[in-house]
Amino acid sequence: MSALSIFGLLIVLMVIGMPVGVALGLTVLAFTFLFTDVPLNTVALKMFSGIENFEIMAIPFFILAGNFLTHGGVARRMIDFASAMVGHLCGGLGMSAVLACALFAAVSGSSPATVVAIGSILIPAMLRQGFPLRFASGVVASSGGLGILIPPSIIMVMYAVTTNTSVGALFMAGVIPGLLLAFMLGLCTWFIAKKHAYPTLPCASWRERWQAFRKAFWGLMLIVVVMGGIYSGIFTPTEAAAMSAVYAFIIAVFVYKDLRLRQIPRVLLDSANMSAMLLFIIASATLFSFALTNEQIPQRMADAIVASGMGMIGFLVVVNLLLLVAGALMEPSSIILILAPILFPVAVALGIDPVHFGVMIVVNMEIGMITPPVGLNLFVASGVTNAGLTEMSRAVLPWLLTMLVFLILITYIPTISLVLPRMLGMLS
Repeated sequence: MSALSIFGLLIVLMVIGMPVGVALGLTVLAFTFLFTDVPLNTVALKMFSGIENFEIMAIPFFILAGNFLTHGGVARRMIDFASAMVGHLCGGLGMSAVLACALFAAVSGSSPATVVAIGSILIPAMLRQGFPLRFASGVVASSGGLGILIPPSIIMVMYAVTTNTSVGALFMAGVIPGLLLAFMLGLCTWFIAKKHAYPTLPCASWRERWQAFRKAFWGLMLIVVVMGGIYSGIFTPTEAAAMSAVYAFIIAVFVYKDLRLRQIPRVLLDSANMSAMLLFIIASATLFSFALTNEQIPQRMADAIVASGMGMIGFLVVVNLLLLVAGALMEPSSIILILAPILFPVAVALGIDPVHFGVMIVVNMEIGMITPPVGLNLFVASGVTNAGLTEMSRAVLPWLLTMLVFLILITYIPTISLVLPRMLGMLS
């Protein structure tokens, strides 16, 4: 009865259009007041304690770093480097888009930011070269999803905070899957371009490639700063996020000089707005998790599933279907904060590694970002191209199918995710 009351009220509030954070908070308040003896002042204490987590500080810092990089000309230099390396292959600028998205994902941690930064430059360039709009927008919208899989990833931080999983282990676990998905998306792009004989770029000389690398060097070094610092133990993931924000500010303002000092207040304000929104959702989700735990709903679900004999494989199938449907209807951070506290105890009870489970959830969120009707990357790419949502949904279909195949690999071959963190001694 308690589970039906909580989820029923939450669904009603979300259906009538209430923001996710507010819906979560009101659900807990109403349920606590009507159906429990828990003092209401406990709700306020839980809400504030929910954001008193040191690792949560990584979120606003990574958001700030991504905004500095988006406005600081880093994307353009990475595109030039990617074009010099793979532009001569079938698909030319399409292949460059996949590599550029992978590189920018490794410094921004945000999928929409990757689509905007890369798409605003490469989609018009592809159209000028004669590529169809469907191909140009599809490859960028799909490859932009790498922004939440290749570390650093804001979504991974949110999963780690929600489930008390190591952020560093999650980051390392995302490296090989991220590279594998980039390769598969590139292969899909190459195949489509080969089939339709799309134009290529002239093959760059090694001197031109070196010059492009030199110009992109300071942006690419952010990958070394974050991942190298975490792996070497110089700083924690949260400290790495702060370092990335400082580093991004320095290279955008003083090295590349594409970001003027008078633009800084606007970047700070945009970052603060997005951070405040996410932190409010996290605080409300903490309340929601408290209500679920207090009623022992996750524990009961775990016991029921284990007793039913569904097994690990059946559970993973159900979770993937649930997350794919949720991803088509909701924003990734909301899905993780609502469903992770429910699904995580069941996964642990079935012997699924928390880090592997986290990577699998993130891949589902990637797919959700290009799945209508609420695929965030579809809306962002639509804004860049002025194409309709229906056209965008058709555009991403080949890459969407590729990502579904990738999801099956990640789900049932956990070694892909776990081999690197195990090699680095982050997992037992």
